[in-house]
Amino acid sequence: MFLSREQLESLQTPCVVLDMDTAQRNIEAMQREIDQTNCRLRPHVKTHKMPLFARMQVAAGAAGITCAKISEAEVMADGGLDDIFIAYPIIGDFRIMRAIALQKKIKRLILAIDSAEGACRLSALAAQANTAFEVRMEIDTGAGRTGIQMDRAAALAKEIAALPNLHLTGIYTFKGLVYQGELTEDNDLAAREEGEMMAAAAAAIRACGIELQDISAGSSPTGVAVAKTGLVNEVRPGTYIFKDQLLCREHVAQPLDIAVRYAATVVSANHEGYAVIDGGTKTFGTDIPLHQPPFCFDGYAAVEHSDDLVLARMNEEHGIVVSRKGHTGLKVGDVLTLIPIHVCTCINQQNEVYLLSGGMLTKERVLARGMTV
Repeated sequence: MFLSREQLESLQTPCVVLDMDTAQRNIEAMQREIDQTNCRLRPHVKTHKMPLFARMQVAAGAAGITCAKISEAEVMADGGLDDIFIAYPIIGDFRIMRAIALQKKIKRLILAIDSAEGACRLSALAAQANTAFEVRMEIDTGAGRTGIQMDRAAALAKEIAALPNLHLTGIYTFKGLVYQGELTEDNDLAAREEGEMMAAAAAAIRACGIELQDISAGSSPTGVAVAKTGLVNEVRPGTYIFKDQLLCREHVAQPLDIAVRYAATVVSANHEGYAVIDGGTKTFGTDIPLHQPPFCFDGYAAVEHSDDLVLARMNEEHGIVVSRKGHTGLKVGDVLTLIPIHVCTCINQQNEVYLLSGGMLTKERVLARGMTV
């Protein structure tokens, strides 16, 4: 991404700038790779949270989109997206009632289940509303968060399939770079295990007489590799659209692929060894702990064009940029560009972002920002 001095000075910092040409190349590259397999691509919109980018993904060939929450899905539906999978347990009557309303507005809505309790309530409220839901059951393949354990998957699938007003059409998982329950840096090894585990779960469920249309897996670090196994028919990467430091360390991005930059202004430089920028924890993501293996990041964002400066600590509105050499060389009014470790939390902290296209900067609202319900 190239920003002229005049463009940098025109930004209202702290802010995020997205390079549209790079994002479009990333969209097309992922779609091209997945199209060469027997898989469909259903990207997760948690990364960009904007219908604009979801429409770009569908226009490039995506089968539909993935959301995390009902509120996020509502924003996407209002933005013209009509094939939505909410890959998160729909627990709570208020969510189910909103899903009933959302289903009437779009062509296809798929909901997620990982418990008998959740399935029973979903079935009951669907029956009261004289409707039915397409559902997928989540399998825990090693990430250690939501999802039914592998050895209980077939039994839960039988319970779900027996309930009225629910149509169990598939299973899904999020695994990431985990192999045999531990973090790994071997993408292919993690992806092969992911595909094999999902194929085994599907076989056990089908042995109970339950037909499954979809086996959905794959994140940005494993999406292409798990698609190539031929053991799943859908993948749901998200971060690939903008990419970040994390994907570079995970061997699926190069620095030139990163379509996102923070911009921040130096507001105080009274000390030789550090300077203060106008963004802190309310601007920069903190979901990746520093100095922890396997990647051992030493700053909350990488200061671009410098191998010396580090965003080492933050308060709510203060970012402390330190110098490894003891002298930052920064002065009040300098505008820095920085590269996020993890882009998803970066975007979600912005009410709006700048789009760079054809050398011009425009603003775009992050319409699903903060949609956590």
